[in-house]
Parts: sequence; C-alpha cells; structure tokens
Amino acid sequence: MRGPHNLLRLIRTGATFERTGAMNVVLEAMNAPRPLRIAARVLGWPFKWLGYKGDPAAPPVTRALTALGPAYIKFGQILSTRPDVVGDELALQLRVLQDKLPPFPISVAKETVSRELGTPVEELFSDFSEPVAAASIAQVHKAHLASTGAAVAVKVLRPRIEQAFRRDIDAFYFAARMIETLAPSARRLRPMDVIAHFEGVVMGELDLRLETAAAAEYAANAADDQGFRVPAVEWFMSSRRVMTLEWVEGIPAGDVAEIDAAGHDRAALAEKVLSTFLSHALRDGYFHADMHQGNLKIAPDGALVAMDFGIMGRIDEYTRRVYAEILIGFIRKDYRRVAEVHFEAGYVPADRDVDEFARALRAVGEPIFG
Repeated sequence: MRGPHNLLRLIRTGATFERTGAMNVVLEAMNAPRPLRIAARVLGWPFKWLGYKGDPAAPPVTRALTALGPAYIKFGQILSTRPDVVGDELALQLRVLQDKLPPFPISVAKETVSRELGTPVEELFSDFSEPVAAASIAQVHKAHLASTGAAVAVKVLRPRIEQAFRRDIDAFYFAARMIETLAPSARRLRPMDVIAHFEGVVMGELDLRLETAAAAEYAANAADDQGFRVPAVEWFMSSRRVMTLEWVEGIPAGDVAEIDAAGHDRAALAEKVLSTFLSHALRDGYFHADMHQGNLKIAPDGALVAMDFGIMGRIDEYTRRVYAEILIGFIRKDYRRVAEVHFEAGYVPADRDVDEFARALRAVGEPIFG
C-alpha cells in the first residue's frame, strides 16, 4: 500500500506548498524544467484546499515545511546545506528553519522513561520537569538523580516518531524517482542520493544509544580543550529512546542581549567556536556537524557548551592533512599551492589548468584573507 500512500502524501505536500505560496519559490529556486513544473501544479493546485495553512507570519517555504511536520523540517535543514541542489537563495531561507514543535505530554515522557530504563521515574529521579525544549524528534526535561541529586537533562524520543519518519521518507523516495523521470536534467543533482543521505542522518538520530556514544567520544576528545565543555553521559540512564546527560547551565548562543548583559566578549566567543571546530575536525577527525547557535550554550564562566550530538562528522587522516594544507595555503595566500593540493587530491580533473584554478582561488581568497 506504499504507492497510494506516497501519492496521497505528495498531493498533501503539493497542496500545502500551493496554499502557503511556497510552490513558486521552490520551482524558481531550482530552475525546474517545464515537465516538473506541470507535475507539481497537477499535484498541488487542484487540491489546494487540502493543504495545511501553517504560520502566516513565516516565509512561504519555512511555513510549508513546518506545517508538514518533523520529517519535512529535518529535510529542509539538510537541504539548507545543499545550495547546489536548491540554489543559494532558497538555501539561505532554509537556514532559519527552526526545529521546534509543541511538546508531547509529560505523562507520555515519564511512561517512556520508565519502560525503557525498567524502573519507575519516581525511583530514578527526585523531580522531573515539564519539557524545557521540544524538537521534531525528541524533547528534553530537566531532572535530578534520586541517587546523587545531580541535575541532568533527559532527552526522550517522540511517540511513534520512527513510523512517522519512515512513511515520509518513503514518500521522499517516490518524489525523487518522479523528479528523475520527469526532469532527466535534474539527475545531475542526484535526488535519490540526497534522500539516501537524509535517511542515514535521520535514522541515526532515532536511536539515542548512538547519540549517547557520540557524546561520550566527543567528550573524551575534548577533555583537555580550554573553554569548551561537553556534558557528561549517564550511561545507565540511557537507552534507545532515552538519553541522560549532565545538566549544564548557560545562555543560548543565539541570545545576543543576554550574552552582552552577562559581560561575555562575543568576538572572542566567535573565534572560540571557529578554532574549536577546526581543532576537532583537523586534530581529532571527529566533529560536531550541527554546531549552529541552537546547539551551543555559553556557561557562566564563558566556556562554550555543546549540545545535541545526533549529527556528527568524521574525516580520515589523509583528508585531514589535505584540508589542513589547503587552509594553511589560504592563510599564507599561496594560491598556487592550494591549487596543486586540489589536483593532487583528485578534487579537480587532471586535464584542467592549474594556473587558471589558482587564479580562481585568489578571487575567492583575497576578499576573505586580503
């Protein structure tokens, strides 16, 4: 029955994009060919009344994706990193997509925790708060361990979230195949590969044991990093649907007014974010791949506190050396060497001109490093 479900889901998606005004924005941003435009209109316009209204105050694409639910929000966030697929303008709009949804009842969260950990919540925690944050996949509660009184953050997956994502991902594959059929020129964008990448990212986030392991590895790597902190993992309070970490107080990195009021140096913080990211990527080959302002706090002592370890990245040693040499070349303004490294690593076809590429790199580098 997946075929009919996928078609119905696409119709609802098209209708929502029409109703919110997002359809034109997306088709123009992707420079969609005529057959794809016609198919999109056929799937959307006649059924416009079936579409979700969304928040009228939000930009059209953000409004549509938020209204369509968790999988669409996540997909929009992934696409924001692919301007080669959606265009620069749409990618920029998608970067402000907020992964926030209404929380599910605390009673459901407590039931999940008790079932997953095999012990009543009241025996595990001396208190368990209402949700302090709710996103598309999970929500977070503040609690105190009954055994020690230590404050912890308890992350709990949404009920039936796996089934919801599975249905929508199937529909995304259906849409990708349709795009490849109706618009052969779009195959260069590899829509099926884009969906496969999205599926891999999301399915990893739906098993909190993997995120717990990621947090533990990241914390071990960063243990000696001054001014950077990763909350400690509570392994015996974590499972597939529950993750428990040390609670760390701090100001959200996006709250500029609070950061200024606390007397923190924003320029120094920005420099710390960049240097820390590069250190983790090039030194450890393991880095936080979703380090936006919503996933960072500023502790009272000015330290950066990382949160949400569902999306992490790895770089092998050879690639790290290549990236490091490219970065050093840019800093030294040795554009010829940067070009040569690209050719040596196979990033540029061997039949291209090294000097031409070096000149193009200079055009990119000088406005930044000049």
